[in-house]
Amino acid sequence: MRIPSIPTLIRTLHTLSFANNTLRTAPTICFQSFYQAPHRVTVLRSMPSIPFLGALFGTNSNKMADEKFPVQKTEGEWQAILSPEQFRILRKKGTEMAGTGKYDRHYPDTGVYNCAGCDTPLYKAQHKFKSGCGWPAFWDAFPGAVVERDDKSLGMVRTEILCAHCGGHLGHIFKGERFGNPKDNRHCVNSVSINFSPEEK
Repeated sequence: MRIPSIPTLIRTLHTLSFANNTLRTAPTICFQSFYQAPHRVTVLRSMPSIPFLGALFGTNSNKMADEKFPVQKTEGEWQAILSPEQFRILRKKGTEMAGTGKYDRHYPDTGVYNCAGCDTPLYKAQHKFKSGCGWPAFWDAFPGAVVERDDKSLGMVRTEILCAHCGGHLGHIFKGERFGNPKDNRHCVNSVSINFSPEEK
């Protein structure tokens, strides 16, 4: 049996990686750049762009444009007002690395966490609690501020939470974990998806 050459293997991997319609972001190693210029391998350092980790921590990449939210913008309009990381998480349903978010260990006495996409108030500071999960955790949201959707991206059903105003991806909600909060809920939220305001609007 003839062993394929290195260039053939690279072309095959390149084709397979881009044929998978669930991989809408660039893979960690750009095989095309590697094949065309082996001395200039491009490594992208965003964790959820790695195919396996993206599938593990991310969410189904179905287009949010299919759902109708009060705030509607094109991808180009969102890209113009969001940072690349905000766009990746809020609009492409990515996930930040655990323990890296600026609000993970942020525990003010008062204030409000707003959607980073549309500035809608989502959570009160009093809703936040220490879960040790690596992401900001809230036990409740403002009434009607978030919506829940089934997420079957890991071969199991999780519950995704979205901003009810613009449809931005916030994270996931987990129930019945016995953290001792009034609703026995944990809204596991990306720091990138929210902004903190010391005063309630």
